[in-house]
Amino acid sequence: MKRLWFFCLLLGAAIAHAAEPPAVATAQYREVAQTYTADGLVEATRQSTVSAQIGGRVKTINFDVGDHVNKGQVILHIDEREAVQALAGSQAQVLQAQANMQNAKAVYERASRLFAQKFISQAALDKAQADYKVALAQAAASEAGAGQASLAHGYTAVMAPYSGVVAARLVEVGEMVVPGKPLMTGFDPSEMRVVVSVPQDKLAEIGARMNPHPIPLPEGEGTIALSPSGGKMDRGLEAMVELSSPKRLVKAASTTIKPVADAHTHSMQARVYLPKNEAGIYPGMFVRVHFVVGKASKLVIPASAVLRRSEVVAVYVVDEKGSVKLRQVRLGEATADGAVEVLAGLNPGEKVALDPVKTGMASAR
Repeated sequence: MKRLWFFCLLLGAAIAHAAEPPAVATAQYREVAQTYTADGLVEATRQSTVSAQIGGRVKTINFDVGDHVNKGQVILHIDEREAVQALAGSQAQVLQAQANMQNAKAVYERASRLFAQKFISQAALDKAQADYKVALAQAAASEAGAGQASLAHGYTAVMAPYSGVVAARLVEVGEMVVPGKPLMTGFDPSEMRVVVSVPQDKLAEIGARMNPHPIPLPEGEGTIALSPSGGKMDRGLEAMVELSSPKRLVKAASTTIKPVADAHTHSMQARVYLPKNEAGIYPGMFVRVHFVVGKASKLVIPASAVLRRSEVVAVYVVDEKGSVKLRQVRLGEATADGAVEVLAGLNPGEKVALDPVKTGMASAR
C-alpha cells in the first residue's frame, strides 16, 4: 500500500512538472546596434620586465608568480657584500681626497702670503695654485665615485616600479646575474586593453578618422593637416568587448587606432581600452571586439531560444493556450547582446520558448 502511494506521488509530481509552462520571450522589433566584429588579444597597458642593474648572486626572492606587489616593495635581493666593500673603498678615497685638498689649500694660502711679502716667485705661487685646483678636482671626482658606489649599493634591493601582479619569475636563489639580466615580469591588472587589427577599408565604416589640425609651414609653402595628438586616430569610436568565460559584454572606455598601416596585411592596429579594475580579464586572453557602425530596427529573439539540428533552424512557438509547436525560421545576424535577428518564420508579438531542448522533451511526453 505504501509502495502504491509512493508511486502515485512520484507520478503526480512528474505530471505537475510536465505541465509547468515553459519560460518564454516575445519576438519584437527593437533598435539594435549594427557592428563590425574583429578578434583580438588582451594585453596590459603597463607591463614590464625588471632587470638587474649590478652583477651578483641572488640572495632572496620575496615574491613569486601570481603575487600582488605594491609600488616600492623589494621583490628580491642581490648579494650586497661586494657593493658594500666598493662603497667603503669609495668613501675612503673621498676622505683621502679631502685631506689632500685641505693640505693643498693651506699651501696655497701660505704661498699667497709669502708672495705678497716677496719671499717667493710668481712661479712658486702659480704652482701652489695649480696644486690646489687639482686637489679640488680630485675631491669632486672622489665624491662622485662615492655617490655612484652608493647608487650601485642601492641596486642590490630590486624594487617594484609600480603596483601589479608578478607574471613570470626568471631567476632562482643562488643564481648569478649580470647587469641587464631579466629578473621578473609583471603587469598592472587595473589597466587593460585589447589589441585588434582592423582592415583599412573598414576604418570609415567604424567611424575612425583623423582629427585635422592645420599647422603653418614656412612662408609661401601653405599648411599641412596633422592630428593635435601627434597623428593618433579619433578616440570617439564606440566599441564593446565580448568575453567568453563567463560570457558578457564590456563597453570600451576609449579606442585608439595607430596611424600606421601594415604593408603586408593592409590593416591598422586598434587599441581598445577597457574600464579600470575590470575583473576576470588577464593578458593573453582571446576576445571579440564589436565596433558599432550604426543602429537599425530589427525583429529579434534571444539566441538561446533557437534550436539547431543539422540544417534545420527552428524555435518552439508557444500560443496563448500554452500549446507548443515547432516552427522553422530563417535568421539574420546575431547582436552583441545575445539576441538574433529573425528574417522569416515569426511575427512580432509571438512567444518562443527560451529552453528549446527542455520544451521539446516535455512536448514529446
